[in-house]
Amino acid sequence: MTGDASGWTVPPEADQSAFVIDAVMADPLARIVLERAHGLDLPDWALMAGAVYKAVWNVQTGRPGGHGINDYDLGYFDAADLGAAAEAAVVGPAEARFADLPVPVEVCNQARVHIWFNEAYGTRRDPLVDTNDALRHFASLTHAVAIRLDGDGQPELLAPFGLAAVFSRTIRPTPDLAGPEAWNRKIAEQSRLWPELDFLAAPV
Repeated sequence: MTGDASGWTVPPEADQSAFVIDAVMADPLARIVLERAHGLDLPDWALMAGAVYKAVWNVQTGRPGGHGINDYDLGYFDAADLGAAAEAAVVGPAEARFADLPVPVEVCNQARVHIWFNEAYGTRRDPLVDTNDALRHFASLTHAVAIRLDGDGQPELLAPFGLAAVFSRTIRPTPDLAGPEAWNRKIAEQSRLWPELDFLAAPV
């Protein structure tokens, strides 16, 4: 385990997956979301985004589980029907499963992301191929990590770029970032919540 004067530590590569999983499981709400999602039988699902990388930040900086997490993003992948109605038929009942929780759980079919993303940002992204592929298109390599429970209920980590960026204290946008204004608003908020980290702005 290596660290610096601030207490930020980087576990050996062989231990990094377990560190991330333990960090997520230290958040009681994340644990509930994972357990309930496991029972929904969604195809190729995963808990992703801030619920995972922010959990690492919270452990690293000594903050309680759930600090700074204002929603839990639950993705799944189903390309059989890309219509909005088909997604709504899944998302409505799924989100109702979490309605009693104090923080929203947002469910999204990753197979449809290119449709609304291209409309919103004027891009020409190709359709994704699975949930792991969705992580490759996140706004930062730090964000490209997710967790789910396998068929036996055991945590499984998805990290197509590895975990080096997750354990870096410098948060960089991807070079082809769409929506730099939204990125800069997000990191302005996050820098207040985790002042120990260095957030790099995107050129507008």
